[in-house]
Amino acid sequence: MKKLVAYITTGYPSLDFTVDMALSLADNGVDTLELGIPFSDPVADGPVIEKANLYSLQNGFKLEHLFKASNKIAPHIDTLWMGYFNPFYHRGVKYFIDRAKEAGVNGFIIPDLPYEEAKIYQPLIKSNNLSLIDFIAPTDTKERIEMITKDAQKFIYLVAYAGITGAGQSEDLQDTISLIKESSQTDIFVGFGVDENTAKDKAKGVDGVIVGSAFVKILLDEHLSNIQKIDKISSLAKEIKNKINE
Repeated sequence: MKKLVAYITTGYPSLDFTVDMALSLADNGVDTLELGIPFSDPVADGPVIEKANLYSLQNGFKLEHLFKASNKIAPHIDTLWMGYFNPFYHRGVKYFIDRAKEAGVNGFIIPDLPYEEAKIYQPLIKSNNLSLIDFIAPTDTKERIEMITKDAQKFIYLVAYAGITGAGQSEDLQDTISLIKESSQTDIFVGFGVDENTAKDKAKGVDGVIVGSAFVKILLDEHLSNIQKIDKISSLAKEIKNKINE
């Protein structure tokens, strides 16, 4: 069965909501949860997730809130922390490793940390039985794909197009998927621009999809109560999971 990875922004609209939302997603087809670490300059994210980041920070988000929520979430669903390298650099990667292990979090997604720089931290992360997810883009050469995939852990994050999340663009990924499969047995998940309308197509030839902006749009809908947001996002997750496995 193909898998569904869901991204939500930690702390928006509240920390309690994040926990309730995560647990509901676990019950509605989501296999892995990306807990987003709010950051003031999320360079890989489009305006939807950027806005949720800003609102969470304005609500007073601190790293301790991430750890507190993770303690309640990680025992119930495979959990990764998705964040930009700035906090990891300032606090230290070892600090995040220790806190992840305490909470039961299984690894990190750091989109602005290139493979060449990530190699410095990979041995420490791997020796602590955690994963650092690698990114591959359709613009990567065969040589670069071979280099990245040889050490890939957990899954490979295949970026659906060159750009930011939520842009809704489309590219033919089949050549890139074939190149990845030539050099790696690691699962391939497609992210960027995945929603209920595109998920079935984007899931072709891969092991799963990653959905972020489609969920966060609902988080930002001020016309919905928190209960309605949870219900709507959970229903969408179930719909996407069904579509990628049709």
